[in-house]
Amino acid sequence: MFHEHVLWQGDHVALLAAFAEMGLKLRVDMPEQAMNIATVFFRTSTPASEALENVKTLAEQREKNMKVLQEKMKMNKKEVQRFNPIDAFPGDAVIFARVVNLLRGLSSTLDVRVVYFDIMRPFAESTLIGSISSGPTRNSQWIYDSPIQSNVEAKLRQLLVELGNEKIVGIQVCAYKDGKVIIDTAAGVLGRYDPRPVQPDTLFPVFSVTKGITAGMVHWLVDKGELELTETISNIWPEFSGSKNDIKARKKDHIHHVLNHSSGLHNAMSDVMRGNPLLMCDWEESLRHIAMSVPETDPGSQQLYHYLSFGWLCGGVIERASGKKFQHILEEAIIHPLNIEGELYIGIPPGVESRLATLTLDKEELQNLLEIRSRQDMPSSLQQVNLAEIASTLPILFNTLNIRRAIIPAANGHCSARALARYYASLATGGLIPPPHSSMSKPLLGHHVHVPTFPSAKQSKKKWKIKEIVSANKHSPSSNTNRNNSNTANLVANTEGDWKNIGRIFSSPKIHDAFMGLGEYSDLVVPNGKFGLGFRNFYTANRNLSCFGHSGVGGSTGFCDIEHNFSIAITVNKMSLDGVTRSIVQLICSELNIPLPEEFSRFGEKGPDMQLQLI
Repeated sequence: MFHEHVLWQGDHVALLAAFAEMGLKLRVDMPEQAMNIATVFFRTSTPASEALENVKTLAEQREKNMKVLQEKMKMNKKEVQRFNPIDAFPGDAVIFARVVNLLRGLSSTLDVRVVYFDIMRPFAESTLIGSISSGPTRNSQWIYDSPIQSNVEAKLRQLLVELGNEKIVGIQVCAYKDGKVIIDTAAGVLGRYDPRPVQPDTLFPVFSVTKGITAGMVHWLVDKGELELTETISNIWPEFSGSKNDIKARKKDHIHHVLNHSSGLHNAMSDVMRGNPLLMCDWEESLRHIAMSVPETDPGSQQLYHYLSFGWLCGGVIERASGKKFQHILEEAIIHPLNIEGELYIGIPPGVESRLATLTLDKEELQNLLEIRSRQDMPSSLQQVNLAEIASTLPILFNTLNIRRAIIPAANGHCSARALARYYASLATGGLIPPPHSSMSKPLLGHHVHVPTFPSAKQSKKKWKIKEIVSANKHSPSSNTNRNNSNTANLVANTEGDWKNIGRIFSSPKIHDAFMGLGEYSDLVVPNGKFGLGFRNFYTANRNLSCFGHSGVGGSTGFCDIEHNFSIAITVNKMSLDGVTRSIVQLICSELNIPLPEEFSRFGEKGPDMQLQLI
């Protein structure tokens, strides 16, 4: 009944995952059409007088789907008629569809209208909640069965059991200390109505945690000499010059202003987004709009958090400076060197839907947001908006497949905690690549094909050989070169050689100062601001600064402490203000005798994400 409920919620990702678990196998990626077909299963029955018109509508929809399939597969009409986009269909779904169609026909004959959604939903909801709500104290599988790596991990698991499913839906926690994995725990379920367990390779939407990854890509280009922090954006990105009226203001905007959230473009595209939120799905159009936006404040004068504009500004700079696609640089700079294939994306590829966690927000949290809105320490730009409305809309919007696949470098990262923790473990040492992730963590980190492929209608012997090579090597650490050079398994071809020969991501000895805006980089940041250059600076109670990272909606976070060679990542799918993340960080820092960043203390100063836990 899982698929019935997620269909009612309009969750494409969960629907495809549910059908896949039942046995549905597709040869082509057509999620919207799959959603339409599933909707037909549960459509309202109609009186006989309307039945004929409904049949005509269904026939027209089928014709449209055939045209989409024909364009996607580049087939002629005869070929598309013979092509079956479904490789396997679950028998239970066939029986279900037949029974519902018989009932629908009977209802039509009796000239009555029956809303099947309303009838089926409570049964589906009751079954799902019943299987999920047993919680950790009665369900030994609530915490994923993986080896305990340290004493602090054993204590963490006790804390997670105490917090239970009242505070947690699904969660991952991973931490590195001195280059070694000391925590790698997964617990809970993929969604409120998805009883499948969270595993170490589950992909969580982490919202603004993504900014820390995007910032790393910009610094990587600077480190390679392809970009300078003091460079004017319009010199790299000609379209960024804007119109004749604002060209003067544009020439004041430099790369470091964007990284420091002081470019004056904090509200860029907000008016467009209000009219059409799905514009986020169009990468090129988003870049075009952001390039024409006009700064509201003089660049460098004020640090005002760039919630979404940060990502498109950085993304445009990354592509123009490198001459390569954003996804290519993400893979080249971070994914392949760290061997985290398949567990860190900014915009997911087709084929990973079964590993995605689903966002959720408790209704009681909405009341908390109403109270927070009136707080004096809230950014002025957010005191005027309806936070409860934004928060209730975000899970629905970001659970849709269109959004999840979009390149939104400020807010659309999907990753596992172990991939994110490994990234920050590298940043903690100035870019040194840590030893391989713990072999006790199953499945092995980096074992996934980075971009899965759908089975084709006809597979030649040559294609099968390629598939067999990938399959045979996917569990071997030395298989990265094979995967990266295969067009069937990667977004871009690897032309940079063997990644195993790379010992570090950054070469500059001053890269930490660049991240945090210290030393010779202090003139590039707003004094006493919350951000360095792309990362949130985390101070301790005594105002010591050795931590940096980025938090996101509802509690997901990733950061590192360079003084103690420590990194941590926490991913959650319940958008919450109840301090689950804070409790976890407090416990781990206390056990390791590491100073607690104020960001995660009860009364310390919070950054914009932790203040309101939105994007």
